[in-house]
Amino acid sequence: MLTKQQIRYCLDEMAKMFPDAHCELVHRNPFELLIAVVLSAQCTDALVNKVTKRLFEKYRTPHDYIAVPLEELEQDIRSIGLYRNKARNIQKLCAMLIDKYNGEVPRDRDELMKLPGVGRKTANVVVSVAFGVPAIAVDTHVERVSKRLGFCRWDDSVLEVEKTLMKIIPKEEWSITHHRMIFFGRYHCKAQSPQCPSCPLLHLCREGKKRMRKREEKAANQK
Repeated sequence: MLTKQQIRYCLDEMAKMFPDAHCELVHRNPFELLIAVVLSAQCTDALVNKVTKRLFEKYRTPHDYIAVPLEELEQDIRSIGLYRNKARNIQKLCAMLIDKYNGEVPRDRDELMKLPGVGRKTANVVVSVAFGVPAIAVDTHVERVSKRLGFCRWDDSVLEVEKTLMKIIPKEEWSITHHRMIFFGRYHCKAQSPQCPSCPLLHLCREGKKRMRKREEKAANQK
């Protein structure tokens, strides 16, 4: 586990590497962001943006999504993984938005989590990006980076990772740090081919050091 000083160094380096980190899901309002985040589960933001470019022209309000047969909505998002389940959840959450929230996306995380298909990560993204509420959404990138660097333990649950990050990162930096860690994980510390040799955090990274040792051993054995 890294010290507070070492974690601060890591966060500052990520800020230098990705000063313009932001939510890459294209949206025009909180409702579109909510739909996009629901669609993004186990799917890339790039693919979601490709689908929502057409989707958001056809469907503008919660009423639009429940006005069509489920099968039609399924076809509109067919290229996205788990599209049947997501289409069902989208229609259910839209009905709930109309019935309980006057068609508006709630600003409270706990209220958001009552919506079908909306978990803690999705709710954190929406309150943070749409409403400016400090939050850290732990997606696959944030979890991977946190564990590789030693911000938290390998066997920590997603919720434990979130709670640890909330403790070690100043509250006013939660949201921007979330985006920087995503960019760091998406474009640098990738799942399959992390860029360890050029990483400014290599000297602190337990996973990176282990990978570099294996690389050196492999090179030595090939001589």
